[in-house]
Amino acid sequence: MTGREIKDEHSGLRSERKLSPMLLSVLANRFEGVVREMSNTLLRAARSAVINSGRDFSCGITTAENEMFVTAEGLPAHCSGLHLQTKSMTELHSDLAEGDAYLHNDPYMGNTHPADHTVLIPVFWQREHVFTVCAKSHQADIGNSLPTTYHAAAHDIYEEGALIFPCVRIQRNGQTLEDIIRMCRSRIRVPDQWYGDFLATLGAARTGERRLQDVFRKYGAATIRQFVGEWFAYSEERMVHAVRSLPAACLEQITYHDPLPPSLPEGIPVKAHVEIDPDAAMVRIDLRDNIDCMDNGLNLSQATAIVNAVTGVFNAFPSDIPRNEGSLRRIDVLLRENCAVGLPRFPHSCSCATTNIAERLVNTVQSAFAQLGPGYGLAQGGLGMGAGISLISGNDPRYGDAPYVNQMILGTNGGPASPESDGWLTYLTTVVAGLCYRDSVEVDELKFPIHIRELRVSKDVAGVGKMRGAPGLDLIYGPRDTPMRVVFAADGQRYPAEGAQGGGNGAPGELFHIDPEGKEMRLPNVGDLVLQPGHWLRGRDAAGGGYGDPLERDPNSVLDDVLEGYESATRAREAYGVVLRGKRDDESLSVDHEGTRLERRNRQSSMS
Repeated sequence: MTGREIKDEHSGLRSERKLSPMLLSVLANRFEGVVREMSNTLLRAARSAVINSGRDFSCGITTAENEMFVTAEGLPAHCSGLHLQTKSMTELHSDLAEGDAYLHNDPYMGNTHPADHTVLIPVFWQREHVFTVCAKSHQADIGNSLPTTYHAAAHDIYEEGALIFPCVRIQRNGQTLEDIIRMCRSRIRVPDQWYGDFLATLGAARTGERRLQDVFRKYGAATIRQFVGEWFAYSEERMVHAVRSLPAACLEQITYHDPLPPSLPEGIPVKAHVEIDPDAAMVRIDLRDNIDCMDNGLNLSQATAIVNAVTGVFNAFPSDIPRNEGSLRRIDVLLRENCAVGLPRFPHSCSCATTNIAERLVNTVQSAFAQLGPGYGLAQGGLGMGAGISLISGNDPRYGDAPYVNQMILGTNGGPASPESDGWLTYLTTVVAGLCYRDSVEVDELKFPIHIRELRVSKDVAGVGKMRGAPGLDLIYGPRDTPMRVVFAADGQRYPAEGAQGGGNGAPGELFHIDPEGKEMRLPNVGDLVLQPGHWLRGRDAAGGGYGDPLERDPNSVLDDVLEGYESATRAREAYGVVLRGKRDDESLSVDHEGTRLERRNRQSSMS
């Protein structure tokens, strides 16, 4: 179901279209509606909190030729590589048939990381394979040697311990192959929870299959085939226009992941060489000048190396460009084998491939575009799987000492500032960009034997700038009356999110253990901790970087930040040169415009 009628001429790229603009729009929305219905099915039917509260899943559609077609509101970390997984399906199984379903979580064969169980279903119309629907959901447990789906310290995939399914057939003629189910039940810590999530993921994919057949039934195969070609051509034209609006440039950017002692005491460099070629309407991202695969779980898979480099590009471009095969044709990502930011070599672990280094890669690429000058690129977003995005496990005495395991999504790092807007408060991390949901405190306390003592927006931490980065959150939690294990793989504790074009860095994150006497001990960024009753884990999430000169920020926006509690009046003057008068308590706080003008003039004079 592919087609490409796009020509490169001196006058520019153009496509020969036959469908009306209205029908093109209707069909684009109809296919997005299919993916949204898949997503709603998965959200409502899943059992684990990481899926039904945190929304850590994505759905999408590829063509039968393994081209990215539709992802709707899928997480950036998940979606741009779905076609790599369906490619594995078509290469491994020459006998695809209606009623088939495949389970795929192999990071060496196109998946992101082992925790993302993906159900792939080939969709047939009149006995022809026309599309593949994909439902990918992050599991609460995958049988790892530790009760976490992010095993940063794993020396290799064997120590990681995950169950790996290299695109294994899970259904034939619509009937589930129970051998696979028994394998999972025998190794996963809370098997009924996993099975419920599996059924929800399978149900989402089957929903997509039925809805696609409805679309074919209404519009016919010829019209759909024509639409696919024209939609890709339109998307490519939009991308061509965006690239040609940029100056030609070769950009180099490097950021650092926090240290991982003892082997990486100074941190992990993440480099990107970005070439913008307006004449060819291409963006090339060269990631080959990165370190070899590491003996830990932070290596990127092929999918996450491509996905997160591409995400950095799309973040710097107009947000309404469709993200599919058409627009992806104009981005070339260069990788090398046995590279920590590239093509992993078995048996190196990719346990944390969707976070950590992946977050740094998005930031590296999007902030590289800021080197083009004011109005381009973004600052770096807050990053790190801190205290509020950790894996908790133990036994719950309220339910007969039944075991529990889950990834919380209570915290959120601050989003990056752009040339036009402040950072997004509920950003979470660069790899999900606000599309995951934050857990409800009350629901988490009902589901698990946890007490959340404090959760609030951090103050005076956001990266300053003409546009401000977003702050992170402060939180404190601990077990109620039984021990609780917490496994975390944080970043952004030493190397913060950087500002751009004169904007300030966001404040780094923090992790502390608090004993019953209130004494605090700083924790490493990667750890495995058992909290006894009366002990607490305190975290501060990383803040986003700012964009532009903070002395150019609208004084009224600074006042709003103070009223919202993001900034103090002291920092308003020290960082932004904004003088306030009155009091917040009696609602008399306002901008002293004359005092602000003099303060900023004196600052600028002293700097010159």
